[in-house]
Amino acid sequence: MVLLNKQIAMNYFFATLLLATTLVACSENKQTKASPDLVNNPATADTVKTSTTSTEKGAVITFEKTTHDFGTITQGEQAEYNFKFTNTGDQELIISAANASCGCTVPEYPKQPIKPGTGGYIKVKFNSDYRLDAFEKSVTITANTNPLSNVIIIKGFINPKPGTDGTTNTPIH
Repeated sequence: MVLLNKQIAMNYFFATLLLATTLVACSENKQTKASPDLVNNPATADTVKTSTTSTEKGAVITFEKTTHDFGTITQGEQAEYNFKFTNTGDQELIISAANASCGCTVPEYPKQPIKPGTGGYIKVKFNSDYRLDAFEKSVTITANTNPLSNVIIIKGFINPKPGTDGTTNTPIH
């Protein structure tokens, strides 16, 4: 009996120790941010700019428009839009990420540097399966710009598939 109580106490001790270790490890999860000087230098991260002047703009991403309204689409329809942009800065534009606010939205962006004065497109695909009614989704573009991120938005309204009342497909927002 005494041996069984010791085993139970030992199990509680190790479970508590494991929980405490996990909590401490999770609470010390600090994210390291890159220096803006490294991000603004499109040539290499090994060379750090030591000075900037007020005339330097760096890379600037300028969108033709930042919101696109698909209007009314039918449930199950795959909608896509190309957001046109231009690098209006004086350094190469490097897009490092494009993150959607939802799994139903998939962005595609150019991986190569964009020279000043030239541009490209960020394609945003939207899957309206299992969704109904109004929607608004965002895509956050991370690049070597100031600010480091820009947001583009798609929105619209989804009608049920013809011949259904929309109740068989649960909306996911």
